[in-house]
Amino acid sequence: MGHASSLVFAGIAPHPPIMVPEVGGDAIGEVRASIDAMATLTKRVIESKAETVVLISPHAPLEAVAFVAYDGPTIHGDFSMFRAPATTVVAELDDELLTEITRAAEQQNLITLRIQNTNLDHGTAVPLYFLQRNGWSGKVVALGYSFLSNEEHLRFGNCIRQAIATVKRPVAFIASGDLSHRLKPGAPAGYNPDAHLFDEEVVEAIRNCQATRIANIDQNLRQRAGECGYRSMLVALGVAEDSNGSCEVLSYEAPWGVGYLVAQLVCTSSGYADVSSASSSANEAADETSRYPGAIPALARRVIETFVRAGTIITPPADLPDEFSARAGCFVSIKTLDGDLRGCIGTVDPVNDTLAEEITTNAVSSATRDPRFSPVRPDELPNLKYSVDVLSSPELCNLDDLDPKIYGVIVEDEIGFRRGLLLPNLAGITSAADQVEIASRKAGIPPETRVKLFRFRSDRYSE
Repeated sequence: MGHASSLVFAGIAPHPPIMVPEVGGDAIGEVRASIDAMATLTKRVIESKAETVVLISPHAPLEAVAFVAYDGPTIHGDFSMFRAPATTVVAELDDELLTEITRAAEQQNLITLRIQNTNLDHGTAVPLYFLQRNGWSGKVVALGYSFLSNEEHLRFGNCIRQAIATVKRPVAFIASGDLSHRLKPGAPAGYNPDAHLFDEEVVEAIRNCQATRIANIDQNLRQRAGECGYRSMLVALGVAEDSNGSCEVLSYEAPWGVGYLVAQLVCTSSGYADVSSASSSANEAADETSRYPGAIPALARRVIETFVRAGTIITPPADLPDEFSARAGCFVSIKTLDGDLRGCIGTVDPVNDTLAEEITTNAVSSATRDPRFSPVRPDELPNLKYSVDVLSSPELCNLDDLDPKIYGVIVEDEIGFRRGLLLPNLAGITSAADQVEIASRKAGIPPETRVKLFRFRSDRYSE
Protein backbone atom coordinates (compact mmCIF):
# COMPACT_ATOMS: atom_id res chain seq x y z
CA MET A 1 0.00 0.00 0.00
CA GLY A 2 1.31 3.48 -0.84
CA HIS A 3 2.87 5.64 1.85
CA ALA A 4 -0.06 8.02 2.22
CA SER A 5 -2.80 5.60 1.26
CA SER A 6 -3.34 4.04 4.72
CA LEU A 7 -4.21 7.45 6.16
CA VAL A 8 -7.78 7.75 4.94
CA PHE A 9 -8.96 10.76 6.95
CA ALA A 10 -7.51 13.58 9.04
CA GLY A 11 -9.54 16.25 10.76
CA ILE A 12 -9.96 18.64 13.68
CA ALA A 13 -12.68 18.37 16.33
CA PRO A 14 -13.66 20.59 19.27
CA HIS A 15 -14.26 19.15 22.74
CA PRO A 16 -16.57 21.27 24.93
CA PRO A 17 -18.40 18.74 27.17
CA ILE A 18 -21.50 20.96 26.90
CA MET A 19 -21.85 19.65 23.28
CA VAL A 20 -22.74 16.24 24.73
CA PRO A 21 -26.56 16.30 25.09
CA GLU A 22 -26.51 14.43 28.43
CA VAL A 23 -24.19 17.15 29.78
CA GLY A 24 -25.40 20.26 27.98
CA GLY A 25 -29.17 19.76 28.11
CA ASP A 26 -30.96 22.75 26.59
CA ALA A 27 -27.67 24.61 26.05
CA ILE A 28 -26.75 22.33 23.12
CA GLY A 29 -28.85 24.58 20.88
CA GLU A 30 -25.98 27.08 21.07
CA VAL A 31 -23.53 24.56 19.55
CA ARG A 32 -25.90 22.92 17.06
CA ALA A 33 -23.59 23.73 14.11
CA SER A 34 -20.70 21.89 15.79
CA ILE A 35 -22.89 18.90 16.70
CA ASP A 36 -24.19 18.64 13.11
CA ALA A 37 -20.66 19.03 11.73
CA MET A 38 -19.43 16.16 13.95
CA ALA A 39 -22.16 13.98 12.37
CA THR A 40 -20.80 14.95 8.90
CA LEU A 41 -17.21 14.31 10.00
CA THR A 42 -18.18 10.88 11.34
CA LYS A 43 -20.01 10.03 8.12
CA ARG A 44 -16.80 10.76 6.21
CA VAL A 45 -14.71 8.68 8.63
CA ILE A 46 -17.15 5.80 8.08
CA GLU A 47 -17.04 6.26 4.27
CA SER A 48 -13.23 6.26 4.43
CA LYS A 49 -13.50 2.74 5.93
CA ALA A 50 -11.16 3.68 8.79
CA GLU A 51 -10.70 0.68 11.11
CA THR A 52 -8.82 2.72 13.73
CA VAL A 53 -9.05 6.34 14.84
CA VAL A 54 -6.01 8.01 16.38
CA LEU A 55 -6.98 10.93 18.64
CA ILE A 56 -4.65 13.48 20.21
CA SER A 57 -5.90 15.67 23.03
CA PRO A 58 -4.47 18.69 24.87
CA HIS A 59 -6.05 17.49 28.14
CA ALA A 60 -4.43 14.08 28.51
CA PRO A 61 -1.99 13.90 31.44
CA LEU A 62 0.91 16.14 30.40
CA GLU A 63 4.52 15.02 30.42
CA ALA A 64 7.24 17.60 29.89
CA VAL A 65 9.37 15.66 27.41
CA ALA A 66 7.19 12.71 26.36
CA PHE A 67 4.02 12.12 24.41
CA VAL A 68 1.52 10.01 26.34
CA ALA A 69 -0.79 7.20 25.23
CA TYR A 70 -3.65 5.62 27.14
CA ASP A 71 -2.87 1.92 27.62
CA GLY A 72 -5.28 -0.93 26.86
CA PRO A 73 -6.56 -3.46 26.26
CA THR A 74 -9.60 -1.16 26.42
CA ILE A 75 -9.75 2.57 26.97
CA HIS A 76 -12.71 4.15 28.69
CA GLY A 77 -14.06 7.47 29.84
CA ASP A 78 -17.18 9.00 31.33
CA PHE A 79 -18.64 12.43 31.97
CA SER A 80 -18.96 12.15 35.77
CA MET A 81 -16.91 15.34 36.16
CA PHE A 82 -19.67 17.06 34.18
CA ARG A 83 -22.63 15.64 36.14
CA ALA A 84 -23.38 12.87 33.62
CA PRO A 85 -21.68 9.75 35.11
CA ALA A 86 -23.91 7.36 33.16
CA THR A 87 -22.65 8.68 29.81
CA THR A 88 -19.59 6.63 28.86
CA VAL A 89 -17.25 5.84 25.97
CA VAL A 90 -15.35 2.57 25.65
CA ALA A 91 -13.09 1.35 22.84
CA GLU A 92 -10.50 -1.31 22.19
CA LEU A 93 -6.91 -0.07 21.96
CA ASP A 94 -5.14 -0.66 18.64
CA ASP A 95 -2.05 -2.05 20.33
CA GLU A 96 -0.30 -2.90 17.06
CA LEU A 97 -0.54 0.67 15.78
CA LEU A 98 0.48 2.19 19.13
CA THR A 99 3.54 -0.09 19.18
CA GLU A 100 4.46 1.07 15.66
CA ILE A 101 3.98 4.74 16.62
CA THR A 102 6.23 4.22 19.67
CA ARG A 103 8.91 2.56 17.50
CA ALA A 104 8.81 5.23 14.77
CA ALA A 105 8.98 7.98 17.41
CA GLU A 106 11.92 6.30 19.15
CA GLN A 107 13.92 6.52 15.93
CA GLN A 108 13.39 10.29 16.06
CA ASN A 109 14.40 10.38 19.78
CA LEU A 110 10.79 11.06 20.80
CA ILE A 111 9.38 9.18 23.79
CA THR A 112 5.84 7.75 23.91
CA LEU A 113 4.80 6.88 27.45
CA ARG A 114 1.87 4.53 28.15
CA ILE A 115 -0.37 5.51 31.05
CA GLN A 116 -2.42 2.78 32.78
CA ASN A 117 -5.96 2.53 34.11
CA THR A 118 -6.78 6.16 33.59
CA ASN A 119 -10.15 7.58 32.62
CA LEU A 120 -10.03 9.41 29.29
CA ASP A 121 -9.80 13.19 29.52
CA HIS A 122 -12.70 15.19 28.04
CA GLY A 123 -10.55 16.30 25.07
CA THR A 124 -10.51 12.64 23.99
CA ALA A 125 -13.91 11.58 25.32
CA VAL A 126 -16.00 14.28 23.57
CA PRO A 127 -14.85 13.56 19.96
CA LEU A 128 -14.98 9.78 20.65
CA TYR A 129 -18.54 10.17 21.97
CA PHE A 130 -19.64 11.81 18.70
CA LEU A 131 -17.81 9.27 16.51
CA GLN A 132 -19.45 6.34 18.31
CA ARG A 133 -22.93 7.88 18.68
CA ASN A 134 -22.95 8.69 14.95
CA GLY A 135 -22.24 5.10 14.00
CA TRP A 136 -18.46 4.62 13.77
CA SER A 137 -17.02 1.62 15.59
CA GLY A 138 -13.41 0.48 15.62
CA LYS A 139 -10.19 0.52 17.56
CA VAL A 140 -8.65 3.66 19.03
CA VAL A 141 -5.24 5.07 19.87
CA ALA A 142 -5.59 7.99 22.31
CA LEU A 143 -2.57 10.27 22.67
CA GLY A 144 -1.60 13.41 24.52
CA TYR A 145 1.04 15.96 23.62
CA SER A 146 4.01 17.41 25.50
CA PHE A 147 5.91 20.61 26.27
CA LEU A 148 8.37 19.87 23.48
CA SER A 149 8.88 22.37 20.63
CA ASN A 150 6.45 22.97 17.78
CA GLU A 151 8.94 21.32 15.43
CA GLU A 152 8.94 18.15 17.53
CA HIS A 153 5.14 18.02 17.45
CA LEU A 154 5.26 18.15 13.65
CA ARG A 155 7.88 15.38 13.69
CA PHE A 156 5.75 13.27 16.02
CA GLY A 157 2.93 13.64 13.45
CA ASN A 158 5.36 12.38 10.77
CA CYS A 159 6.07 9.35 12.98
CA ILE A 160 2.36 8.60 13.30
CA ARG A 161 2.01 8.85 9.50
CA GLN A 162 4.91 6.43 9.05
CA ALA A 163 3.38 3.98 11.57
CA ILE A 164 0.01 4.13 9.79
CA ALA A 165 1.74 3.29 6.50
CA THR A 166 3.54 0.37 8.19
CA VAL A 167 0.40 -1.33 9.57
CA LYS A 168 -1.21 -1.11 6.11
CA ARG A 169 -4.74 -0.65 7.45
CA PRO A 170 -7.07 2.32 6.89
CA VAL A 171 -6.63 4.76 9.79
CA ALA A 172 -8.18 8.16 10.57
CA PHE A 173 -6.53 10.87 12.66
CA ILE A 174 -8.45 13.45 14.72
CA ALA A 175 -6.80 16.46 16.37
CA SER A 176 -8.91 17.47 19.36
CA GLY A 177 -8.70 21.12 20.36
CA ASP A 178 -10.61 24.32 20.89
CA LEU A 179 -9.40 27.58 19.36
CA SER A 180 -9.23 30.91 21.18
CA HIS A 181 -10.76 31.06 24.68
CA ARG A 182 -10.74 34.86 24.75
CA LEU A 183 -13.06 35.98 21.97
CA LYS A 184 -15.45 38.18 23.92
CA PRO A 185 -15.77 39.92 27.28
CA GLY A 186 -16.83 37.39 29.86
CA ALA A 187 -15.14 34.50 28.00
CA PRO A 188 -13.78 31.77 30.31
CA ALA A 189 -10.14 32.85 30.00
CA GLY A 190 -10.80 36.60 29.90
CA TYR A 191 -10.97 38.77 26.78
CA ASN A 192 -8.24 39.72 24.33
CA PRO A 193 -9.17 41.99 21.40
CA ASP A 194 -6.65 40.21 19.11
CA ALA A 195 -7.84 36.69 19.90
CA HIS A 196 -10.20 36.53 16.91
CA LEU A 197 -7.22 36.98 14.56
CA PHE A 198 -5.83 33.60 15.63
CA ASP A 199 -9.12 31.83 14.86
CA GLU A 200 -9.51 33.66 11.54
CA GLU A 201 -5.99 32.67 10.42
CA VAL A 202 -6.61 28.98 11.27
CA VAL A 203 -10.01 28.96 9.53
CA GLU A 204 -8.69 30.77 6.43
CA ALA A 205 -5.63 28.52 6.21
CA ILE A 206 -7.85 25.43 6.07
CA ARG A 207 -10.45 27.03 3.78
CA ASN A 208 -7.71 27.89 1.28
CA CYS A 209 -6.14 24.43 1.60
CA GLN A 210 -2.96 26.04 2.95
CA ALA A 211 -3.01 24.26 6.31
CA THR A 212 0.77 24.59 6.68
CA ARG A 213 0.14 28.30 7.35
CA ILE A 214 -0.95 27.14 10.82
CA ALA A 215 2.64 26.15 11.62
CA ASN A 216 3.75 29.72 10.85
CA ILE A 217 1.22 31.57 13.03
CA ASP A 218 2.70 34.33 15.19
CA GLN A 219 3.36 32.59 18.52
CA ASN A 220 2.65 35.77 20.50
CA LEU A 221 -0.80 35.90 18.90
CA ARG A 222 -1.28 32.24 19.81
CA GLN A 223 -0.52 33.02 23.46
CA ARG A 224 -2.87 36.02 23.47
CA ALA A 225 -5.64 33.80 22.07
CA GLY A 226 -5.42 31.34 24.97
CA GLU A 227 -6.10 28.34 22.70
CA CYS A 228 -5.84 24.65 23.52
CA GLY A 229 -5.75 23.15 20.02
CA TYR A 230 -2.54 24.41 18.45
CA ARG A 231 -0.20 21.53 19.27
CA SER A 232 -2.89 19.00 18.33
CA MET A 233 -3.14 20.72 14.94
CA LEU A 234 0.65 20.67 14.51
CA VAL A 235 0.64 16.89 15.03
CA ALA A 236 -2.22 16.65 12.49
CA LEU A 237 -0.13 18.65 9.97
CA GLY A 238 2.70 16.19 10.45
CA VAL A 239 0.32 13.27 9.94
CA ALA A 240 -1.26 14.80 6.82
CA GLU A 241 2.01 15.86 5.17
CA ASP A 242 2.41 14.41 1.65
CA SER A 243 -1.25 13.36 1.53
CA ASN A 244 -3.60 14.71 -1.12
CA GLY A 245 -5.25 17.35 1.01
CA SER A 246 -8.97 17.91 0.71
CA CYS A 247 -9.43 20.67 3.25
CA GLU A 248 -12.85 21.83 4.32
CA VAL A 249 -14.19 23.82 7.25
CA LEU A 250 -17.32 21.92 8.26
CA SER A 251 -18.24 24.43 10.95
CA TYR A 252 -16.84 27.24 13.04
CA GLU A 253 -18.71 28.97 15.84
CA ALA A 254 -17.92 30.72 19.10
CA PRO A 255 -21.13 31.05 21.13
CA TRP A 256 -19.46 31.56 24.51
CA GLY A 257 -16.28 33.33 23.49
CA VAL A 258 -14.44 30.06 22.76
CA GLY A 259 -13.82 29.06 19.13
CA TYR A 260 -15.08 25.60 18.10
CA LEU A 261 -13.80 24.30 14.75
CA VAL A 262 -14.80 21.10 12.95
CA ALA A 263 -12.63 20.63 9.87
CA GLN A 264 -11.28 18.10 7.42
CA LEU A 265 -7.65 18.05 6.23
CA VAL A 266 -7.52 14.72 4.37
CA CYS A 267 -10.38 12.54 3.16
CA THR A 268 -10.60 9.53 0.91
CA SER A 269 -13.89 7.75 0.41
CA SER A 270 -15.19 5.29 -2.12
CA GLY A 271 -16.24 8.32 -4.17
CA TYR A 272 -12.81 9.80 -4.68
CA ALA A 273 -10.18 7.57 -3.15
CA ASP A 274 -8.31 6.87 -6.36
CA VAL A 275 -8.26 10.30 -7.95
CA SER A 276 -4.47 10.21 -8.17
CA SER A 277 -4.44 6.99 -10.19
CA ALA A 278 -7.14 8.05 -12.64
CA SER A 279 -5.89 8.14 -16.21
CA SER A 280 -4.25 11.42 -17.13
CA SER A 281 -6.32 11.80 -20.29
CA ALA A 282 -9.54 11.79 -18.25
CA ASN A 283 -8.15 14.58 -16.14
CA GLU A 284 -6.49 16.69 -18.80
CA ALA A 285 -9.30 19.20 -19.03
CA ALA A 286 -9.42 19.68 -15.27
CA ASP A 287 -5.67 19.46 -14.78
CA GLU A 288 -4.91 23.17 -14.72
CA THR A 289 -7.50 23.82 -12.04
CA SER A 290 -6.79 20.65 -10.07
CA ARG A 291 -3.20 21.73 -9.54
CA TYR A 292 -4.59 24.77 -7.76
CA PRO A 293 -7.41 23.22 -5.72
CA GLY A 294 -10.07 25.76 -5.03
CA ALA A 295 -8.07 28.62 -6.58
CA ILE A 296 -11.16 30.24 -8.15
CA PRO A 297 -13.38 30.43 -5.03
CA ALA A 298 -10.24 31.16 -2.95
CA LEU A 299 -9.72 34.34 -5.00
CA ALA A 300 -13.35 35.37 -4.38
CA ARG A 301 -12.85 34.77 -0.65
CA ARG A 302 -9.65 36.85 -0.51
CA VAL A 303 -11.26 39.72 -2.41
CA ILE A 304 -14.35 39.79 -0.18
CA GLU A 305 -12.53 39.35 3.13
CA THR A 306 -10.01 42.09 2.28
CA PHE A 307 -12.72 44.48 1.08
CA VAL A 308 -15.04 43.90 4.03
CA ARG A 309 -12.25 44.26 6.58
CA ALA A 310 -10.09 46.98 5.04
CA GLY A 311 -12.23 48.63 2.34
CA THR A 312 -9.55 47.94 -0.29
CA ILE A 313 -9.84 45.98 -3.52
CA ILE A 314 -6.91 43.62 -4.03
CA THR A 315 -5.01 43.30 -7.30
CA PRO A 316 -5.26 39.66 -8.42
CA PRO A 317 -1.92 37.86 -7.90
CA ALA A 318 0.32 37.51 -10.95
CA ASP A 319 0.96 33.77 -10.52
CA LEU A 320 -2.60 32.54 -11.09
CA PRO A 321 -3.29 29.56 -13.42
CA ASP A 322 -3.83 30.26 -17.12
CA GLU A 323 -7.61 30.10 -17.04
CA PHE A 324 -7.69 33.32 -14.99
CA SER A 325 -6.30 35.29 -17.93
CA ALA A 326 -9.19 34.34 -20.29
CA ARG A 327 -12.16 36.71 -20.69
CA ALA A 328 -15.39 35.27 -19.26
CA GLY A 329 -18.52 36.30 -17.45
CA CYS A 330 -19.02 34.88 -13.98
CA PHE A 331 -21.33 34.88 -10.99
CA VAL A 332 -19.98 34.99 -7.43
CA SER A 333 -22.28 33.40 -4.83
CA ILE A 334 -21.91 33.82 -1.07
CA LYS A 335 -23.67 31.38 1.25
CA THR A 336 -23.73 30.79 4.98
CA LEU A 337 -22.38 27.49 6.29
CA ASP A 338 -26.05 26.44 6.62
CA GLY A 339 -26.48 26.90 2.86
CA ASP A 340 -28.54 30.12 2.94
CA LEU A 341 -27.80 32.60 0.14
CA ARG A 342 -26.03 35.76 1.38
CA GLY A 343 -25.31 37.44 -1.97
CA CYS A 344 -25.03 36.64 -5.67
CA ILE A 345 -24.10 39.03 -8.46
CA GLY A 346 -22.48 38.40 -11.80
CA THR A 347 -21.94 39.30 -15.43
CA VAL A 348 -23.00 37.34 -18.50
CA ASP A 349 -20.87 39.39 -20.88
CA PRO A 350 -17.47 40.11 -19.35
CA VAL A 351 -16.68 43.74 -18.63
CA ASN A 352 -13.03 43.16 -17.66
CA ASP A 353 -10.02 41.93 -19.59
CA THR A 354 -9.48 38.78 -17.50
CA LEU A 355 -11.53 36.30 -15.48
CA ALA A 356 -9.42 37.20 -12.41
CA GLU A 357 -10.57 40.84 -12.68
CA GLU A 358 -14.16 39.72 -13.41
CA ILE A 359 -14.20 37.62 -10.22
CA THR A 360 -12.75 40.55 -8.26
CA THR A 361 -15.40 43.02 -9.48
CA ASN A 362 -18.32 40.64 -9.01
CA ALA A 363 -17.11 39.42 -5.61
CA VAL A 364 -17.13 42.97 -4.21
CA SER A 365 -20.60 43.58 -5.73
CA SER A 366 -21.95 40.32 -4.37
CA ALA A 367 -20.80 41.19 -0.85
CA THR A 368 -21.92 44.83 -0.87
CA ARG A 369 -24.43 45.57 -3.64
CA ASP A 370 -26.91 42.70 -3.86
CA PRO A 371 -30.20 44.58 -3.35
CA ARG A 372 -31.73 41.60 -1.54
CA PHE A 373 -29.22 41.73 1.33
CA SER A 374 -27.41 44.18 3.58
CA PRO A 375 -23.63 44.40 2.98
CA VAL A 376 -21.57 41.61 4.51
CA ARG A 377 -20.16 42.52 7.95
CA PRO A 378 -16.68 41.53 9.24
CA ASP A 379 -18.13 39.35 12.03
CA GLU A 380 -19.94 37.19 9.44
CA LEU A 381 -16.79 36.27 7.49
CA PRO A 382 -15.78 33.09 9.39
CA ASN A 383 -19.22 31.61 8.64
CA LEU A 384 -19.38 32.19 4.87
CA LYS A 385 -18.46 30.02 1.91
CA TYR A 386 -18.08 30.95 -1.74
CA SER A 387 -18.67 29.57 -5.21
CA VAL A 388 -18.00 31.01 -8.65
CA ASP A 389 -19.90 30.09 -11.82
CA VAL A 390 -17.77 30.76 -14.91
CA LEU A 391 -19.94 31.17 -18.01
CA SER A 392 -19.33 30.31 -21.64
CA SER A 393 -20.33 32.88 -24.30
CA PRO A 394 -24.13 32.89 -24.74
CA GLU A 395 -25.47 31.51 -28.05
CA LEU A 396 -28.88 32.15 -29.62
CA CYS A 397 -31.14 29.10 -29.34
CA ASN A 398 -34.69 27.69 -29.38
CA LEU A 399 -36.60 26.18 -26.49
CA ASP A 400 -35.79 22.68 -27.83
CA ASP A 401 -32.06 23.41 -27.54
CA LEU A 402 -32.27 23.91 -23.78
CA ASP A 403 -31.54 21.36 -21.09
CA PRO A 404 -31.77 22.91 -17.59
CA LYS A 405 -29.25 20.40 -16.23
CA ILE A 406 -26.57 21.43 -18.76
CA TYR A 407 -27.40 24.96 -19.94
CA GLY A 408 -28.31 28.18 -18.25
CA VAL A 409 -30.72 30.47 -20.08
CA ILE A 410 -30.96 34.20 -20.85
CA VAL A 411 -34.38 35.50 -21.82
CA GLU A 412 -34.62 38.90 -23.58
CA ASP A 413 -37.63 40.82 -24.79
CA GLU A 414 -37.45 41.73 -28.47
CA ILE A 415 -35.94 45.15 -27.99
CA GLY A 416 -33.39 43.87 -25.49
CA PHE A 417 -34.78 46.17 -22.82
CA ARG A 418 -35.56 43.47 -20.28
CA ARG A 419 -33.25 40.54 -19.65
CA GLY A 420 -33.46 37.66 -17.18
CA LEU A 421 -30.92 34.93 -16.48
CA LEU A 422 -31.04 31.55 -14.75
CA LEU A 423 -27.98 29.42 -14.05
CA PRO A 424 -28.02 25.72 -15.02
CA ASN A 425 -28.53 22.74 -12.75
CA LEU A 426 -30.68 24.43 -10.11
CA ALA A 427 -32.61 22.30 -7.61
CA GLY A 428 -36.27 21.88 -8.49
CA ILE A 429 -36.05 23.10 -12.12
CA THR A 430 -36.63 20.09 -14.35
CA SER A 431 -37.90 21.48 -17.66
CA ALA A 432 -36.77 24.11 -20.16
CA ALA A 433 -40.24 25.67 -20.03
CA ASP A 434 -39.93 26.18 -16.24
CA GLN A 435 -36.48 27.62 -16.73
CA VAL A 436 -37.68 30.19 -19.31
CA GLU A 437 -40.77 31.06 -17.27
CA ILE A 438 -38.74 31.78 -14.10
CA ALA A 439 -36.06 33.75 -15.97
CA SER A 440 -38.82 35.83 -17.65
CA ARG A 441 -40.49 36.49 -14.32
CA LYS A 442 -37.15 37.63 -12.83
CA ALA A 443 -36.81 40.13 -15.70
CA GLY A 444 -40.37 41.39 -15.39
CA ILE A 445 -41.23 40.16 -18.90
CA PRO A 446 -45.01 39.56 -19.08
CA PRO A 447 -46.23 36.08 -20.13
CA GLU A 448 -46.97 35.66 -23.87
CA THR A 449 -44.34 38.30 -24.79
CA ARG A 450 -42.17 37.30 -27.75
CA VAL A 451 -38.67 36.67 -26.44
CA LYS A 452 -35.19 35.74 -27.61
CA LEU A 453 -33.46 32.84 -25.88
CA PHE A 454 -29.73 32.35 -25.37
CA ARG A 455 -28.09 29.39 -23.76
CA PHE A 456 -24.74 29.12 -22.02
CA ARG A 457 -22.75 26.57 -20.13
CA SER A 458 -21.48 27.17 -16.63
CA ASP A 459 -18.64 25.57 -14.65
CA ARG A 460 -19.14 25.87 -10.91
CA TYR A 461 -16.13 26.10 -8.60
CA SER A 462 -17.07 25.72 -4.95
CA GLU A 463 -15.17 25.67 -1.69
